[in-house]
Amino acid sequence: MAEVQTSTQSGELSQRFIEFVMMHAQNAALFLGQIPNPKTGQGEVNLELAKMFIDQLAMIQEKTRGNLTSEEAAVLRNTLANLQMVYVEVAQKGAPQPQQPPSTPEQSAAPEERSTATPESAPPVSSAESESKKKFTKSYGP
Repeated sequence: MAEVQTSTQSGELSQRFIEFVMMHAQNAALFLGQIPNPKTGQGEVNLELAKMFIDQLAMIQEKTRGNLTSEEAAVLRNTLANLQMVYVEVAQKGAPQPQQPPSTPEQSAAPEERSTATPESAPPVSSAESESKKKFTKSYGP
């Protein structure tokens, strides 16, 4: 009787784990524009949030290595690989065209015209923060 109860609990945990992976995958897909936003009905892309969910799945894969059933490991591995491929495709589509550097000094802006401020979309980052972010940054594309 104890074996039946243990296998039932194990099956429930396995199902919950797979649901957890799928929930993270849905969130990543939402931010990759693959699933329409429920409020607007439009696909919206937020690569930063999509990357966060993908990185969380990669962390879960690493931390659970050797502790998953073959089904759990396969679902996690395939989900992660698919999301990473979609991330690269979406990032390449939305990548801005590289700007040509000025060829002569006359074409470049005068020093007083150059802005040293950070872009409005990115808040200022202290050097300690940027060091910690560098340690945990992962790239899926060029």
